[in-house]
Amino acid sequence: MNKDQIRNVAIIAHVDHGKTTLVDGLLKQSHTFRDNQAEMSQTLIMDSMDQEHERGITITAKQTAVFYNGYKINIIDTPGHADFSGEVERTLNMADGVLLIVDAQEGPMPQTKFVLQKALDLKLKPVVIINKIDKPAARIEEVEGEIADLFLELATDESQLNYPIYYAIAREGKAGKTTDLDNDLHVIFDSIINDIPAPKVDEDAEKGAQLLVAALAADNYLGKYAIGKIFRGKLKKGQQVKLMQNGAAKSAKVEKIFTYKGLGKEEAEEAIAGDIVALTGVSEANIGDTIAAGDNPEALPTIELEPPTLSIYIGPNTSPLKGKEGEFTTSRQIAERLERELETNIALKIVPDGLGYKVSGRGELHLSVLIETMRREGYELEAGRPEVVYKEVDGKLEEPIENLSIEVDSEFVGAVSQEMGIRKAELKSQELTSTGATRFTYEITTAALIGLRNNLLTATKGTVIMSSIPYGYRPVESKYKPERNGALISFETGVSTAYALDAAQARGILYIPPQVPVYQGMIVGLSNKKEDIDINVCREKQLTNMRTHASDGAIQLTPYTQLSLEQCLDFLLDDELLEVTPQSLRLRKRQLDPIKRKREARAA
Repeated sequence: MNKDQIRNVAIIAHVDHGKTTLVDGLLKQSHTFRDNQAEMSQTLIMDSMDQEHERGITITAKQTAVFYNGYKINIIDTPGHADFSGEVERTLNMADGVLLIVDAQEGPMPQTKFVLQKALDLKLKPVVIINKIDKPAARIEEVEGEIADLFLELATDESQLNYPIYYAIAREGKAGKTTDLDNDLHVIFDSIINDIPAPKVDEDAEKGAQLLVAALAADNYLGKYAIGKIFRGKLKKGQQVKLMQNGAAKSAKVEKIFTYKGLGKEEAEEAIAGDIVALTGVSEANIGDTIAAGDNPEALPTIELEPPTLSIYIGPNTSPLKGKEGEFTTSRQIAERLERELETNIALKIVPDGLGYKVSGRGELHLSVLIETMRREGYELEAGRPEVVYKEVDGKLEEPIENLSIEVDSEFVGAVSQEMGIRKAELKSQELTSTGATRFTYEITTAALIGLRNNLLTATKGTVIMSSIPYGYRPVESKYKPERNGALISFETGVSTAYALDAAQARGILYIPPQVPVYQGMIVGLSNKKEDIDINVCREKQLTNMRTHASDGAIQLTPYTQLSLEQCLDFLLDDELLEVTPQSLRLRKRQLDPIKRKREARAA
């Protein structure tokens, strides 16, 4: 096989426009699996993480390869959520073209613009696929016009305005050049072969091989894999190479070479320029490094990423219940886990902060996925309130701003406008969609975006559709301070009782049920008033000589509100922490002692 028989294509789109579903169809219709293999009856085959299935989103970019009519097609399935755009940026370096998927009803959305901008900046050839054309509210002609406007806005040269358009129902495995679809995806395969160029490589193979590391993986058998596209020459099993890292060259040896096929990898003796491969033996490789061979090894340009916009404190659990539910509880164990995360999650930044670390990322979801992953791995930790990452430009402090799109039914327009007014968001456009919903576009600071999703979900009865992408920076006019009612705080340590909670529920919304451990300073609910209230949730009914057992069975408690990890993080104020264990999420005050807490509040 030569490079002209290879195609490297990335699937890009806004979240939930059908990227992973289209990859399912390409895998199945290229006869990658046997007819009796389990994958033939599965959906979202590429989403392998538990959180990806639970949340219904792609979190990490993944590589696969299919063979069609003598061509090898390397496919990169990328996330659609803006918080994981670091995954998109690093993996687009391996592609030579992109399939841009656009929903036939929603049209181009904020993340569509973001990923297309990245692809066009890298001079990748785009192929547009308008998906879900079977939706009752599909507006195909309008969407085509919106896509054309988007290309006019983003194109860096005239050639990028010539792009083919195809139509599809990815869920049914159908596509066509017109809206009269074929019964399979052969037009998409043909487009990849004919419209996407062969890999761009350096033809001067005598200078030695070059591979840019764009992803990492590991297993217990072979250790660390360095994954990337070969830009020049050939790499052979057992070959001596140089790892070009931070201006230095380290000697290494390629132990094994793997190429991709379907969901797995196949060992190869050598790999050619243009192919995407996984190497073992170069254990010190990091994303952005170059693996080079030859007498004068040269480094490729490293991968440039957008800076983080949010940070959060992560440290060892310091609550009275520490060490009871987690397997890994020390600062050293948390530090080692975060260092491992940095190897693959390159959009993160980590710096020491007191007993713990300040972890910076692209958004609330990006950070909460990390915390949830650590929690499931047995880690016990505490987290602080998400904070904006400011930057200084010419002596002035600037803060990140984002382009926010919100779509709601008309009955909730007032609730959205009121919430956005409180957060000082600037309305850019407001329009009616073909379904009768109202779509807003706002410019909003990242600080004001914290906690917005949960507030709007409550205000719109869970019907809001919203997404945002980083839009740049602007000088800080006034720092946004979140407003919230006070907390209901336990001032006793013990076990919550139904009798005590029955009295407490008149004070606000409860976050705990009866018969759970609580401690002094733990937050057990949200107060009806602006100030914090200390309450006793462990009090039991007093027994008398006439009544020898409590009749708590007659108590009717309002069902408690169980907060998700993201809701807990949004709840936090500066003087509060979230205790995270494999079994529990507990909100608490930083200062547990009520007397000291009030003294500190007066001093502040």
